[in-house]
Amino acid sequence: MHARMLAWAAVFLLAAGLRLAMAAEGDRPKETIAKDGVPMVLVPAGTFWMGLPEGVGLDDEQPRHKVSLDAYYIDKYEVTTERYAKFLEFAGWQKPLNWDLVKFPDHATRPVVGVTWSDADAYCRINGRRLPTEAEWEKAARGTNERPFPWGENKPDATLALFGQMTKFSYDLLKPVGSYPGGEGPYGAFDLAGNVAEWVQDWYDGEYYREGPEKNPQGPRKGQYKMVRGGSWSDMPVYLLSGSRTSKVPPETRNAFIGFRCAQSAK
Repeated sequence: MHARMLAWAAVFLLAAGLRLAMAAEGDRPKETIAKDGVPMVLVPAGTFWMGLPEGVGLDDEQPRHKVSLDAYYIDKYEVTTERYAKFLEFAGWQKPLNWDLVKFPDHATRPVVGVTWSDADAYCRINGRRLPTEAEWEKAARGTNERPFPWGENKPDATLALFGQMTKFSYDLLKPVGSYPGGEGPYGAFDLAGNVAEWVQDWYDGEYYREGPEKNPQGPRKGQYKMVRGGSWSDMPVYLLSGSRTSKVPPETRNAFIGFRCAQSAK
């Protein structure tokens, strides 16, 4: 009887410990509202596989490797023209490329484009956040079960994302953020594939996947190009892969394909 009581006590203590560990992560809300009123979704702490396997990815998208990240929040949606207009008014910042094509209220919920890396970085910082690291962006898009695309294994189609549009840019072409509920990512973020590609924090280094740290990689300390993720309205389906390093571009680039979203560490 005494041995059985000890066994039950051990089981009880183990269960209590597991509940406490789960509660510690569960104390964080799965969604929060940022300083500028933007909804953000929680990406829990943990390990995931980053990169693409041999035979699928390019050299700089390999090797497939484990990365461990602390918990963080990422914007549920890409930053919209409406949000960016408030930033321009508050900060007196330079207007993006093609800003004269924005018509309010029609384009208020379209993602902003034509911003440089510094523009995106400034927006996030003024609003108490930062650009996501490349690793944070990829985990938000693929989760811990190596989703080929943010929504899962199905190949991209017109019900899941905006891509493959070979036409002249206009804000009418872009979709309001969150227009593809079927394309939702594993943690609740939208438009991680298509609509607009997105600036991330990291400098580009083709060898970084081989040389970077496993824990909370921040990207190279310096470089010539910044990374862009997610694929845009004009890209082919291969660039919508969660592990695709969509493009490396000079940080001062302003074009009709690149927007952004922000992130912040979970406290």
